[in-house]
Amino acid sequence: MMDNRRKHIAIMAISMNIGGTERVISLLLPKLVKDYRVSLVLLSEEIAFDIPSEVNIHVLGSSEKVLTTSPLQKIWFTLGYFRKYYRLVKRERFDVSLSFLALPNFINSAVANLFRNPKIRTIISERCYPSQMYARSRFSMIIARIFYPLLYNRNDMLFSNSVYINNDLKNRFGVKIPMAVVYNPVKLKPLEKELSATENRKIFNVINVGSHVFVKNQMMILKAINRLDDTYVLTLLGDGNLTDSMTDFAIDTGISKRLNMRGRVGNVENYLSESDCFVLSSRTEGFPNVILEAMANGVPVISTNCMSGPLEILNDNQPVQIEKGGFVLARYGVLVNVDDDDGLAQALEFLKSHPDKRLEYINLGLQKAQEFDLTVIYKKFKDLIENKD
Repeated sequence: MMDNRRKHIAIMAISMNIGGTERVISLLLPKLVKDYRVSLVLLSEEIAFDIPSEVNIHVLGSSEKVLTTSPLQKIWFTLGYFRKYYRLVKRERFDVSLSFLALPNFINSAVANLFRNPKIRTIISERCYPSQMYARSRFSMIIARIFYPLLYNRNDMLFSNSVYINNDLKNRFGVKIPMAVVYNPVKLKPLEKELSATENRKIFNVINVGSHVFVKNQMMILKAINRLDDTYVLTLLGDGNLTDSMTDFAIDTGISKRLNMRGRVGNVENYLSESDCFVLSSRTEGFPNVILEAMANGVPVISTNCMSGPLEILNDNQPVQIEKGGFVLARYGVLVNVDDDDGLAQALEFLKSHPDKRLEYINLGLQKAQEFDLTVIYKKFKDLIENKD
């Protein structure tokens, strides 16, 4: 029997397909249903994660509408989402409406302005570093500069997963509402593999997990592997519009025998646990959950020092200076410059030839991952919902 005395929470996202934001929502939902009545509102029908049976799912559109590249269609479809969500909020009488990512945030912000009695608490979550995310499109940057301050400032609260995102929103996009940082959670479990890195590896297994798109920049890893000998083997989990070009590069350079392209998989943890090193090659991030997942699985991490997230995770947000073609041994992992395949190759060589350092990073990474345990992060998330400092 449903307890109508509990607060009714709406969680809005584009979809529940494979992705970092979707992964975060999937981890929070089982916790949320124990404390609230929960509705999951999606703009697209794609669902790749298990959703608790207690969650009411409302789908407002389709993947075709979300993925359209026509500006006029985008505007028309967004108006449709707005009308549908307005009717849903009016019918369901949510106490709290919480959204993730820009488009759901825009819809949440617009609808929020229409409900004053009873007042619905609206919370939005930004998951990318806006200045870099929109830097490649002048049109997108103009739209962001107009609508971020116009709509975002209508909400009760904003939270992101990085202090750099909040500073960017405040300093460059005119967002003035209260902001908080709630880092992405990771679900910790006992390690099944033996923690051992005390010998030099004959084969050094490198892994990357992520969509094959421009911002993830896996080509940087391929170029680094091409600089190294045949004892370095790379596994890529994921796919995207750059998969074919990366495959062609591997064939052209003769490293295809050392490249395992596995596509999208459901057992990422199994692949991580069999790897000697995880590499994040991104040009920009919001907060790379996959770094935490690698650390939680006992895998040393090398990451670009991109905005935002890696510095916060790997060096407690303490700034570093990295020479071109070099790397820095941070507190919990190794940092290299963005798009510096030479520096990445040097870092990989270092970790391979220093097993004691690998073991140190394995142990420190496991300790660091504890700070992002789901139970710890959920308490902070619940405090936002309840408007607690």
